Amino acid sequence: MITILHNPRCSKSREGLSLLENSGKDFGVIKYLDEPISESALKNIISLLKIKPIELVRKNEAIWKSDFKGITLSDAQIIKAMVRHPKLIERPIVINSKKAAIGRPPQNILNII
Repeated sequence: MITILHNPRCSKSREGLSLLENSGKDFGVIKYLDEPISESALKNIISLLKIKPIELVRKNEAIWKSDFKGITLSDAQIIKAMVRHPKLIERPIVINSKKAAIGRPPQNILNII
């Protein structure tokens, strides 16, 4: 099953959702700002993306700038920050079995569906 971590207020996330809708494939939507992601789920997503946790952080978010910018954090601390403040998570993220992609640009999603 394909899953999209979606923020309806984000234009790139809406574009990613539209790509999935037009693909004709079954998928589920997780509005991650409303349905919090667990620490273990986020670790799994980062593993599927094959990136470092810091690469999933939206560094222009106000909460990052005010609370975390300029501070050296471990991977575990970065993950905890994203779980506590889900707005920090880059979006959209699409997961398809053992593959995942960040939909920036949205066309990245096409590589895994």
